[in-house]
Amino acid sequence: MNLHARGPAVRLDPASLLGGWQDLNATATIPHCLDNLRRTGVLANFSRLAEAGEEAPEGKFQGFWFADSDLYKTLEAIGWEMGRTGTDQWAAVLAEAADLLERVQTSDGYLNTYIQGTPGLERFDRLEHSHELYCAGHLLQAAVALHRGGGDERILAVARKLADLIVNALGDDQPLIDGHPEVETALVELYRETGEESYLRAAEAQIERRGHQLLPAGGFGSQYYQDHLPVREATEAIGHSVRQLYLAAGVTDLYLENKDESLLRAMEQLWDSAFGSKMYITGGHGSRHRDEAYGDPYELPPDRAYAETCASIAALQWCWRMLLATGQARYAEEMERALYNAIAASIAKNGTAFFYSNPLQLRTGHDGSTEDSPSDRLPWYACACCPPNLARLLASLHSYSATSDAAGLQLQLLSAGTFASETLTAVVETAYPWDGDVRVTLGGQGELAVRVPTWATGAGVEVTGATVLAEPVPGEYLRVSCEDGATVRLTLPMTPRLVSADERVDAVRGCVAIARGPLVYCVEQADLPDGVLVEQLRLDPSATITEEQDDFTPVRLRFDAIARPLETELYKAYQPQLPAGPPITVTAIPYHAWANRGPGAMRVWLPLA
Repeated sequence: MNLHARGPAVRLDPASLLGGWQDLNATATIPHCLDNLRRTGVLANFSRLAEAGEEAPEGKFQGFWFADSDLYKTLEAIGWEMGRTGTDQWAAVLAEAADLLERVQTSDGYLNTYIQGTPGLERFDRLEHSHELYCAGHLLQAAVALHRGGGDERILAVARKLADLIVNALGDDQPLIDGHPEVETALVELYRETGEESYLRAAEAQIERRGHQLLPAGGFGSQYYQDHLPVREATEAIGHSVRQLYLAAGVTDLYLENKDESLLRAMEQLWDSAFGSKMYITGGHGSRHRDEAYGDPYELPPDRAYAETCASIAALQWCWRMLLATGQARYAEEMERALYNAIAASIAKNGTAFFYSNPLQLRTGHDGSTEDSPSDRLPWYACACCPPNLARLLASLHSYSATSDAAGLQLQLLSAGTFASETLTAVVETAYPWDGDVRVTLGGQGELAVRVPTWATGAGVEVTGATVLAEPVPGEYLRVSCEDGATVRLTLPMTPRLVSADERVDAVRGCVAIARGPLVYCVEQADLPDGVLVEQLRLDPSATITEEQDDFTPVRLRFDAIARPLETELYKAYQPQLPAGPPITVTAIPYHAWANRGPGAMRVWLPLA
């Protein structure tokens, strides 16, 4: 499968979960981000420099030193939204942003309000810490999105001027890298947009310099900065999870352009490490709070899961690139897992409150008073990387849902909507992920491929005006040769199922999780009878699980469980036969819906009776 990076034209149905999420992003999340950029001083950091001109600016820089990136990610979200809907509602915002960027940028192209606005700091002097190229990368990505989505030339010109400076200033004479990978994938994308070869070469240089200890190791070691091993040798997911995943996305982007097979082989091994032994069932990445990092293989404690929202987003972005590189369904499957679980859980139903970390268990009595580990989603964070990152992902979500090649169209994320390649148009009707009935009406001629999830054992297919080339095998693609007017109906079984973890995941040994379709479910204190705590529950694996609908979630699950009496001593003599409590009926809701009814205990992994 030789997939096209730009992909087909897609319009997600606003009545679908993904399409409705995009509309909520446009009406609530992006405006919320813009409001908070003003409230927290991000825009003021630019204004004070623009107003000062050549003079020393008044006041102080506000926020984290990488706050510029929060503006850039929000601008990127606007760019994708303009391309999706053609909206011009943020024209004044874009004009203001372009004016500020042009006025703050130096004559040689440098642009970073923290370095420029803080006396005594020099450009590129502490790249292990400063995030200068990280911020630059987000500006380049914003410029590409705005140019593709709305033809914006002003911010693209600013971005190219900065990229030219990076090319010239960080050449062979100054072999420097940023402590936070991100600029690599941005430079490749800017190359794709402009055709300027030097940007691709600069991305290649940044990637080839990794792993040679160019940066001071610091308290967390070189792996924190992804500078511990060259990229072809660094085949275990390690260190700061977001940095690891952004770097992997950049390396895969480079492979897509230069076809260096050694890069792809390394990325496949790295992917097996990250997704084979270090990923949470929800698609979250990173099990350690201390350095926001991957732990050892199978070190996946649910209650201490860091699983930063940005890491799940980065994982989806990397999987997308691996899908383009290989055409293998497993990468789309992991995109879906992260999207419907870890990523979806990180944003409230109103689109204006967020989780930074995404635990799979919240204990009764948890102290959620600090933003490092809150019991509730928060409107904003001091380190606000996640909310605008969500905004840019959601605005571009349609572009991840399907791929195309010379033969036809491939549906990767099953959603209602219209999908058009050069040879085929597919109108998809489905209530997925709540329902497994996927109906496709086709226009044109060519091959349609529909991804069949690995859990969909027993999937069925009916076609008219089409020939089945490959049956619906779980973990592969249903392939159909279509004539104009053909219809395809794929039926995916949505029976709730119990999932166990590898025995090496010590923290959940003897527990199971409940899943239905692509959704992981959890039990929340809000749904338990008075006097029963989440920690008391024990699940009988033979219990019947039934499905119900209510106003809170389209499909909730109901089953009988045992409520074990609470212990009266912290430690006591072992008893082989533990007393059973009374059976109760328990409700489970999709993990992504938890904490929308106020704070309270929750758990995904339930001990067996």
